[in-house]
Amino acid sequence: MKRLTPDADDARFIRRVFLVILIGALTIALYRVGTLLILAFGSVLGAITIHAIAERLHRHLRVPARHAIGLAMLAALAATGFLIWLLTAQFGAQINALIVETPQLLTRLAAWMSQSAVGAKIVEAVQTGYAGAQATQDLGQIARGGTDAVLNTILLIVGAMFFAIEPQRYRDGLLLLLPRGKRGAFGDAFDDLGRNLRLWLRAQIILMLLMGTSIGIGLWLSGVPSAAALGLLAGMSEFIPYIGPTVAMLPALGLAANTGTGPLIGAIVTYAIVRIVQDLIVTPIIQNRVIAIPPAITLFAMVGIGYIFGLTGLVFAAPLLVAIFALTHSLYVRETLGENTDRVD
Repeated sequence: MKRLTPDADDARFIRRVFLVILIGALTIALYRVGTLLILAFGSVLGAITIHAIAERLHRHLRVPARHAIGLAMLAALAATGFLIWLLTAQFGAQINALIVETPQLLTRLAAWMSQSAVGAKIVEAVQTGYAGAQATQDLGQIARGGTDAVLNTILLIVGAMFFAIEPQRYRDGLLLLLPRGKRGAFGDAFDDLGRNLRLWLRAQIILMLLMGTSIGIGLWLSGVPSAAALGLLAGMSEFIPYIGPTVAMLPALGLAANTGTGPLIGAIVTYAIVRIVQDLIVTPIIQNRVIAIPPAITLFAMVGIGYIFGLTGLVFAAPLLVAIFALTHSLYVRETLGENTDRVD
C-alpha cells in the first residue's frame, strides 16, 4: 500500500517548497562569502590586465604568447611593487604628515560646522555614534583591518595569476554547467564581458594617471603641502568614481585651509578645473567605446554594494556594475528580447 505517496499536485508543491528553500540557502551562502566572491572578481580584473599587457608584448615585440604571459605577470608585480615603494619610501613622510594632521583638521572642521544649527546637529550625531568606543578597541579594529587588507591583496594577486595562466579552462568549465543549447549564447556573453571590462580598465587607468598628475602639479603650484602624496591619492581614488575623488579631495582642502587662504583658493581652483576638463572633455573621449551607465545608477549602486559588502565591495563596485550591465545587455536584451545591438570589438 502507498497511502502516504503524494499525488501529483502535492508533489509539485513539495518541489516548489524545496526549490524556494534551496534558493534561500544559496542566497544566504552567497551573502556570507560575498567578499570572497568580490575578491575573485578582482582577480579576474587582474588577469584581464595581465592579458592586455601580454597581447601588446606578443603583437609589438613578437614575444611568444606563453612567454608574454610570464613577462606580463612580472610587469604587473613590478608596477605593484613600484606603487608600494612610492607609498612608503618616497611619499611615506608626506603620508605620515597627512595622518598626523587629519585629527586636527577634523577638529577644526567640527568647530566650523558647529557654528550653524544644522552643522552642530551633524557633529553631535557623529560624536554620539562614536561615544563610548575604547581606544584599544579602535586600534584592534584598525590592526585587524590592516591584516585583512594585506591578506586580501595577496589572495587577489595570486588568484589573478592563476586566472591569467589558463583563462580558457575556467571559461569552459562554467559553460559545461549550462545546457548544451545555451552554451553558445553564454560564450558570446562571456566574450563581450571580457572586452567591456578590458576597455573599462584601460580607460580607468588613463583617467587615474591624468587625474593624479594634474592634481599633484596643481596643488604643488598652489603651495599646498604634501602635493605629491595628495596627487597620488587623487589618482588612485579615481578607480572609485564619484565617491573616491570626493573623499580624496577633503584632506587636500583641509591642508590647504590650514596653510592659508591662497593655497585654499588654489586647491579649489585646481580641483574645479581638473574635474570640469576631465568630465566634459577627457572622459567622453576615453570612454567612447565603454558601455554607458547613467551616473545616478552608478552612484546609488556603488553605495548599495559598499553598504552590503564593505570597503572591498566599494572598491570593485564600478567594474562589477559594468559586468552586470554587459551581461544584461548580452543575455537579456540581445539573446532574450532579440534586439539587434552592436557588440563590443
